[in-house]
Amino acid sequence: MATMYNKKSIEDIQVSGKKVLVRCDFNVPLDGEVITDPKRIVEALPTIKYLKEHGAKVILTSHMGRPKGEFNLKYSLAPVAAKLSELLGCEVTLAKDVIGEDAKSKAAALKEGEILLLENVRFHKEEEKNDPAFSKALADMAEIYVNDAFGTAHRAHSSTAGVADYLPAVCGYLIQKEIKIMGDALNNPKRPFVAILGGAKVSDKIGVINNLLDKVDTIIIGGGMAYTFIKATGGKIGISICENDKLDLAKELLAKAEAKGVKFLLPVDNRAATAYSNDAPSLTCDSNNIPDTHEGLDIGAKSVELFKEAIKGAATVVWNGPMGVCEFSNYEYGTKEIAKAVVESGAISIVGGGDSAAAIEKLGFADRITHISTGGGASLEFLEGLVLPGIACLQDK
Repeated sequence: MATMYNKKSIEDIQVSGKKVLVRCDFNVPLDGEVITDPKRIVEALPTIKYLKEHGAKVILTSHMGRPKGEFNLKYSLAPVAAKLSELLGCEVTLAKDVIGEDAKSKAAALKEGEILLLENVRFHKEEEKNDPAFSKALADMAEIYVNDAFGTAHRAHSSTAGVADYLPAVCGYLIQKEIKIMGDALNNPKRPFVAILGGAKVSDKIGVINNLLDKVDTIIIGGGMAYTFIKATGGKIGISICENDKLDLAKELLAKAEAKGVKFLLPVDNRAATAYSNDAPSLTCDSNNIPDTHEGLDIGAKSVELFKEAIKGAATVVWNGPMGVCEFSNYEYGTKEIAKAVVESGAISIVGGGDSAAAIEKLGFADRITHISTGGGASLEFLEGLVLPGIACLQDK
């Protein structure tokens, strides 16, 4: 496991004068051709600037959206090339294709410090299949491979792992930061170590809970998955979301926590409504006694106090998943309060992508969190202790 955290970076390899293929995560939200949130592009800048300043010939590659293996200009990286040019203060040329004549000739003509962006790598169905011939065609344009796309590091695709079979492979600053901060939290955490897990399904987080039970002092469960645990302990959950085929597993996880002396906190009260809607009639009730006509959509004030108390004394907090249906304004209370508690705890705080990251951003707390992971699925698999193909393929120090 430890080798996963000790990878060579761009600083450990000679890049001057070399053609460097960099896998970035430029999968940004678009409104027409306008990028509505350039965060992922901004996150890639330190690596690109380092390579440019050290005389590398930089070839950037990324996916955007789901073009399903076909050239579809709706998913073109043209807006990304324009944004990068603006942010870097130099021209970033866009190739018309990925491994075609335009890409090859433009890559071959690159001078030191120049930057080329290949078109959307998912325009080829071979990318997601990790096709060796496609990986080799990408690799043939360069002399070094750099992975800086943590958001896709859990996928074994051509541009995230396959090219490493043909080129010396190292990580960029973004992946280096992700594996250092999360690796330290998992392997050598400052204690007390509190994990907060939310979201709809226990099945999405089984591996994470299992892995964290060996590492944390307290685990807090909110969101839809809490109802499976509450039902497993004999509670009445009305028509709340529940994975009935996971009740035995929930009991096993609770027993494992008890055996290891890990505090396992479930909600004690909930906001419940007669339908999955922001405006349906609602009430606050004990978590163990939700009326047959109602479903839980958020944690209640007593649960917030219970969870806050646990978070207050923490030295390390890892949070992944909302406490309720936070896209409904009437049910964002729990997620907002937990976000505030995490920020106010002063702990080393790691928030894993997705809805929890969005809640932190929306509240304007992003700059007060130690680390917001750029990869939802990747950070989950990392917390689960799984090997991420896009990191495993990189050279060890």
